[in-house]
Amino acid sequence: MQPYGKLKTRNYNDELAKLHVELVKLQQWVVHKGIKICIVFEGRDGAGKGGTIKAITERVSPRVFRVVALAAPTEREKSQLYIQRYIPYLPAAGEVVIFDRSWYNRAGVERVMGFCTDEQVEKFLAAVPAVEKAIVESGVILLKYWLEVSPEEQTRRLEARINDGRKIWKLSPMDLKSYSRWYDYSRARNDMFVASDTPWAPWFVARSDDKKRARLNIISHLLSNIPYEETPAEKVKLPKRQEPKDYKDTHYPFKFIPEMAWQAE
Repeated sequence: MQPYGKLKTRNYNDELAKLHVELVKLQQWVVHKGIKICIVFEGRDGAGKGGTIKAITERVSPRVFRVVALAAPTEREKSQLYIQRYIPYLPAAGEVVIFDRSWYNRAGVERVMGFCTDEQVEKFLAAVPAVEKAIVESGVILLKYWLEVSPEEQTRRLEARINDGRKIWKLSPMDLKSYSRWYDYSRARNDMFVASDTPWAPWFVARSDDKKRARLNIISHLLSNIPYEETPAEKVKLPKRQEPKDYKDTHYPFKFIPEMAWQAE
């Protein structure tokens, strides 16, 4: 249950705009100082990971904030060390990498849906704390978020996808299969937390039944956990435009797209 009432859209937009300004400041500082940041998002289907990531990246550069959402592994990748396919996507200096699902697929989706053995899950959970410690010790700021959605809200969101032509692509056959396995996912989440909620790479849980509040809370939290300052910069002023001199407007027959009679405000 959310501890506060529903957030008005206008208030949400106002608060998000303020946070976007801070995210831009963070971006400039990350580039200026060569900081490396890795943010992991996990949660059940419909928990709001995608919307939260969009809220974070809406006003920043995709060259600095990179979103990684890997497809199913190839046969070659299946033969590798499990976490190996994720390593090349970790941030270099001046980058923020956001994983929309991550190496924790092994502890969640793959375990629940039977794509790996119990032994493989156990080995992963035993190894992941050391791997993440190595990542952190290499200078990466690692933040891990679990979005916690209630069964009632998950049902409402998945049903909404069925009847919305804008969202139907979000409802995959895998989502339908996994929907019925709520408590299998709960057990998998609990085991994952016990094994990988470490002092150097803790899990942070965000209630996400109210998507607007969840987004604001997560952005505020990540900003508070990454030391940054406003980068010194000269005041921006547009330069004077050049004179036309001998330039003349062209009579080239540009192929303008049709302008529709959209209803004005």
